Amino acid sequence: MSPDLVTKVADVLDEAARTGTPCAPVRALLPEGDIETAYAVQRLHVERGVAAGRRPVGRKIGLTSPAVQRQLGVGQPDFGALFADMAVAEGEPVAAGRLLQPKVEAEVALVLAADLPYRDPTVADLLRATAFALPALEIVDSRIAGWDITIVDTVADNASSGLFVLGGTPVPLDRVDLRGVRMTLDKNGETVSRGSGADCLGSPLTAARWLAATLAGLGDPLRAGDIVLTGALGPMAVAAAGDEFTAHIEGLGTVGVAFATEGAGA
Repeated sequence: MSPDLVTKVADVLDEAARTGTPCAPVRALLPEGDIETAYAVQRLHVERGVAAGRRPVGRKIGLTSPAVQRQLGVGQPDFGALFADMAVAEGEPVAAGRLLQPKVEAEVALVLAADLPYRDPTVADLLRATAFALPALEIVDSRIAGWDITIVDTVADNASSGLFVLGGTPVPLDRVDLRGVRMTLDKNGETVSRGSGADCLGSPLTAARWLAATLAGLGDPLRAGDIVLTGALGPMAVAAAGDEFTAHIEGLGTVGVAFATEGAGA
């Protein structure tokens, strides 16, 4: 793994974010299928963020849909970092131009009460470590032009992270069956996505357990207080200025977000 190459790819992605102009796929700069180097680019992105004063608050899981995995030619999910400045409060509009190519997906968010340092966590470990669940919207984004991505592109690009919105009513896990929950996502009053907990790697808990094991194996485990976005429960929907989204997740409640019209402030 070349540090110079990692820096070069990170610089390309940072420039795309800074200028608001998507870049060409970064896979052209990396050895074919080199996920390890792509994660090194992501780690540099996180280090730069922390050095600039950004506060890490958790992780997101991507590629939890078998259909998307087949599309990108992979057999496992990926992950990215969440920062506090990526959180959008309900009722706070997303400013026009804040993101490059936003899409919205509905997810289950977990908030941890305890560390998960085990390389082989059980579902029981995860249940004990979780304080509560929340309905969430992830607003994914890509610095890659036209969302022309492979697994290498999205991993390097912090798993195509953008922003996220959390619902405000916490639900203990003993009050909801996360595998069985049903989800509907409405855009401007019309349903554009449906799914269930089972559509997220079989269960959001399965996805979260994979993440906990993966991060513990890397020596950077999930910690108390972390937010975990467990992955999409259904297809994502393209977002544009003026759009309003509301997701309902059975047993968890609703969560919504609006995109400001052009020229409107945040």
